[in-house]
Amino acid sequence: MPFARLASATTPTAHLGLGLAAVGRPGYINLGREEDLPADRSVDALRERTRELLEAAYAQGVRYFDVARSYGRSEEFLADWLSGRPDVDDVVVGSKWGYAYTADWRTDAETHEVKDHGLAMYERQRAETAELLGDRLDLYQIHSVTPDSPALTDKELHAALAEAAAGGLSIGFSTSGPAQAEAIRAALAVTVDGEPLFRTVQSTYNVLETSAAPALAEAHDAGLTVIVKEGVANGRLAGPGAPEVLRAVAEETSLGCDAVALALILRQPWAGVVLSGAATANQLASNLHAAVVDLDEDQLSRLAALVEEPRAYWERRGQLPWH
Repeated sequence: MPFARLASATTPTAHLGLGLAAVGRPGYINLGREEDLPADRSVDALRERTRELLEAAYAQGVRYFDVARSYGRSEEFLADWLSGRPDVDDVVVGSKWGYAYTADWRTDAETHEVKDHGLAMYERQRAETAELLGDRLDLYQIHSVTPDSPALTDKELHAALAEAAAGGLSIGFSTSGPAQAEAIRAALAVTVDGEPLFRTVQSTYNVLETSAAPALAEAHDAGLTVIVKEGVANGRLAGPGAPEVLRAVAEETSLGCDAVALALILRQPWAGVVLSGAATANQLASNLHAAVVDLDEDQLSRLAALVEEPRAYWERRGQLPWH
């Protein structure tokens, strides 16, 4: 299990990872991208920005990097950095399949990604990922599983994934939407030859959306590594637009809203890796301060009042424009 490498890590930031969704393509739904990214969002410009972030993250103790086939050229950018750093042999690399990137490097595309959890899609994208990342890939996840996903019931797909696992690859899944808990529990029940198929789960959890917590605790108890994504809610929990309560607690800690939001997740006993989705080196540095935030019971109680009803949270997320 590749995440065993992180279990004995002593750096405070070892359980914070870097996801490249925000810098692997010119358009994404994160708030504030107009200020975060250069006016020139060419392939070369974002390749360089990704390289800067990877260098900074590694230097500060981050050891998990997360990409996906649908994150534009994120796999390519990560592969380029890894090939230029042969000394980097202690990181864990995860990618995802199940969405195809269709925006053709445009921010105004009508459709940015198309979902397909079928066996043919897996085989095609697995080959594409292998061509870029080769044996540097540790974890391959089904992207955004929902309760109605055919990936939960397709026995041929399960057999193919089990074959990849037998070859040394860890198999996981990510979730999204208001029914994350249901999807997680359904995935925990998937077995091949009597053995659980999945070794990791990656889900959205933050101060606004906590509904997956009980199921994530169950996954942790079942032996899965839990990866948490969207800890700052696509920018809603960072910067001047963050809720007033969060801004007040951040001021009390003398750190950023983003660091407080991520620190709240790091406190969860089931959270194995918490992702930063930083698009700038300053954002990354601020995110990584989460490892040293200490929150008292009063602060935790005040932050708990920010929880939203899951369907309302996901409806608002679905309305965020691609910038």
